[in-house]
Amino acid sequence: MRLAGLSAAIQGVLAAIVVLAFAGVAAAEPSYPALTGRIVDNANLISAEARGRIEQKIAAHEAKTSDQVVVATLPSLQGVTIEEFANGLFRHWQLGAKSKNNGVLLLVAPNERKVRIEVGYGLEGALTDALSKVIITTAVAPKFKNGDFAGGIEGGVDAILSILAGDAEEWQRKAEIRDDESSFSENLAVIMVMIFIVILIVSILRGLKQGGGGSRMHRTRDGRWIALPTGSSWSTGSGSGWSGGGSWSSGGSSGGFSGGGGSSGGGGASGDW
Repeated sequence: MRLAGLSAAIQGVLAAIVVLAFAGVAAAEPSYPALTGRIVDNANLISAEARGRIEQKIAAHEAKTSDQVVVATLPSLQGVTIEEFANGLFRHWQLGAKSKNNGVLLLVAPNERKVRIEVGYGLEGALTDALSKVIITTAVAPKFKNGDFAGGIEGGVDAILSILAGDAEEWQRKAEIRDDESSFSENLAVIMVMIFIVILIVSILRGLKQGGGGSRMHRTRDGRWIALPTGSSWSTGSGSGWSGGGSWSSGGSSGGFSGGGGSSGGGGASGDW
């Protein structure tokens, strides 16, 4: 009887642990809003007039191309990165047609001062990461900095629709300029590091040749020069390391104004202001 009672108690404890574990996992998942329309303004950033104007533009484009563009504003990212939230929300809403994956999500989180353009698989060739970044830095973020959220969102939507409609020449030129600037900065940084390494090596070699402090130079059998100061010793060493990682989350579809079963692999760009 005692063993049976003990076994039941252990089973109860294990069951409680499993329940708590699943509850912890569920609590870690963001709570995604319902897809109620082409604009889901849960942060209340867009006036009724601007909302109607933006929705008309998106609807007209969708009628011509079937591309599904949705704007969402959030009161909070719930402790996750905007990249994680945008990808999870995109998959939760299943934006774009399943056969084309032609959805786009413009996500704004004013509390964290973050914005992201998430692009479906099928539109990554047209709305590239570079173009998405240019849209954020030139059409969206400057207006957000001035407190004009509706203007920044409308500017971002206008740019997205323009590129998807095939009028991407001006935006592509801006993206190329940004790439050139980035390349110059990266090359300059590499050159500076190389110069520093050369100076460091020259300084070490000079120190070895000069000896100093009564030291004398000795050449080993393998051709290396070493300093042998009196009553002292020396040692060398080196080490390096790196780490990295990433994650994404997803969910099911929601009711109301719905997506078409599309998905995204994380294409697009993020920014802040």
